[in-house]
Amino acid sequence: MGSLPSVLEYSPMSHHMSILQEITGESSIDGRLVRSYKRSFNGFAARLSEPEREKIAEMEGVVSVFRSEKLHIQTTASWDFMGLKEGNNTKRNPAVESDTIIGLIDTGIWPESESFSDKGFGPPPKKWKGVCSGGKNFTCNNKLIGARDYTREGTRDLDGHGSHTSSIAAGNALAGASFFGIGNGTARGGVPAARIAAYKVCTSTECGSEAVLSAFDDAIADGVDFISISIGGGAARRYEEDTTAIGAFHAMAKGILTVNSAGNSGPKPTSVGSVAPWILTVGASTTNREFLTKVVIQNGKTLSGRSVNAFDLQGKNYPLVFQGSEAKGKILVSVYSFSSDVAVATITKDYKNYATISSRPLSALSPDDFDFLVSYVNSTKSIQGTVLKTEAEFNQKAPKVASFSSRGPNPIAVDLLKPDITAPGVEILAAYSPLGSPTEDIDQRHVNYSVLSGTSMSCPHVTGVAAYIKTFHPDWSPSMIQSAIMTTAWSMNASDTGVASTEFAYGAGHVDPIAALNPGLVYELDKADHITFLCGLNYTSKTLKLITGEAVTCTGNTLPRNLNYPSMSAKLSETNSSFTVTFNRTVTNLGTPNSTYKSQIVLNHGTKLSVKVSPDVLFMKSVNEKQSFTVTVSGDNIDPKLPSSASLIWSDGTHNVRSPIVVYTDVPNDSI
Repeated sequence: MGSLPSVLEYSPMSHHMSILQEITGESSIDGRLVRSYKRSFNGFAARLSEPEREKIAEMEGVVSVFRSEKLHIQTTASWDFMGLKEGNNTKRNPAVESDTIIGLIDTGIWPESESFSDKGFGPPPKKWKGVCSGGKNFTCNNKLIGARDYTREGTRDLDGHGSHTSSIAAGNALAGASFFGIGNGTARGGVPAARIAAYKVCTSTECGSEAVLSAFDDAIADGVDFISISIGGGAARRYEEDTTAIGAFHAMAKGILTVNSAGNSGPKPTSVGSVAPWILTVGASTTNREFLTKVVIQNGKTLSGRSVNAFDLQGKNYPLVFQGSEAKGKILVSVYSFSSDVAVATITKDYKNYATISSRPLSALSPDDFDFLVSYVNSTKSIQGTVLKTEAEFNQKAPKVASFSSRGPNPIAVDLLKPDITAPGVEILAAYSPLGSPTEDIDQRHVNYSVLSGTSMSCPHVTGVAAYIKTFHPDWSPSMIQSAIMTTAWSMNASDTGVASTEFAYGAGHVDPIAALNPGLVYELDKADHITFLCGLNYTSKTLKLITGEAVTCTGNTLPRNLNYPSMSAKLSETNSSFTVTFNRTVTNLGTPNSTYKSQIVLNHGTKLSVKVSPDVLFMKSVNEKQSFTVTVSGDNIDPKLPSSASLIWSDGTHNVRSPIVVYTDVPNDSI
């Protein structure tokens, strides 16, 4: 905050934007700048990490920097959080958006959901070649234009997962959506005017890998523009054994981008399950909304726990007792993470750090608050309290990568950074199947909208962003869209110590839909580049054919790290010696003609690397012009428990094209 300068030409908003661009290194700060104050005083509200806040506080002319107060918000907020606002507040291309088809490979879909109503929709796009084979009593419409089943159950969603992911990507805007009043707001997808095709490959117990490959085969032939698959098989597999990677390779060859969830096996290193460069791999992070369930104890102290608790005890106090005591008519305090069937409510210790739906009144307290409560109950002969209904509150620390989100490094191609990007995947409200249980317990409630967390939720967010980009750039290839998303991402800083809080958690950063529309430069890749990459991994012609479906002969020996990827990563063989590694890259100008891009290197995590770029200036005379450069990274005695990283930023004054650079050795599993 500061006073308004007297210079007549001064524009407060432009000044605020330039400050944020300088601090964050991002070309577009639409997702950062919350509000600009420019009439009575000079200041702005923005989403900042703690290091960014400290940098601004030290700038000349800045009087003060302080946190906003915690306010209650009631909105379905993930798209707003990313800057993709509702209705006319976001630039749209409705005609092209309506011609966009997203194929979702999942547990099916609930066709009667209002999120998939075709009110206001015209007939399916002429390019659509698919069918509606959803099974008995299943009807498609002009929104849900296709359905196929590979489970013998029919395409109807019996679980809720597929309906949830479908509505995140492309669901209609529906006002008044909530889970029993919790999170009330407008539920909508990233591209609400787009069409949906559902490919059911999962039952409630399993997803067949052969079904996944069949779904890819059909989706490609049906004419989808994107494939979103929030399914994973746990540990990463070699590409020729990974049906998602094989199917996605064929999709890429046909100009279709596949977006895949990173997995929910974090924070353990090397747990990322989606590791192919022709797939956009998505981790999960928080938004600025969190669901908190308060515990009020007799002394008036309030403790905030996590759960999605739709039950209201009307503020009535009940005795607090421990596990092993008679709990009927009382509130059970237990270290176990499940609710009691006989207690009025349960207070547990939070092991997840995110809220899940409970089938009975429950609040999961942080370890510190739980220990305080236990100590307080032990010191008091008789203490009472109550558990309140969940409320949505403002989360000042977002975005932060979820603990469950699978981490790198990539165990299959060690010189390829995965995951690629992170997106909202924690406590997401979206459409659901009324046949699916909202909890893992026995739960008699049936809902049309529910709250879920996982990289399954973050994946369709990025699918929606990719589709949004293509509505403005229909001629962009999958690699161009992927590059635009990665190089314009919000930079993220380590939220904790250890490898779990580095680029192995979030890749290039947090997706920024608006900035990705205008990336300036992109890193392009085609089928031949990916084949060269596989050859560099010493794949034989026989193995290559399993992936590509055609006879391929490798020529030359190109290092995998020289794949023209938007990120740069190299695994070193030793930790205690000096090293030098190089990365060769080529960028394509999608900005303006006669532009000059200058390189900048930003070192991260206290890294002591030497990074040189040659040439360090690129002169782009025309649009679509390509220019190559080399990045040379050198150093010695790097930390074996943490990656050494930096960012390369190409800037022409308008665009900031950022790529992470990561150098590491073997990362032990205990380094989280």
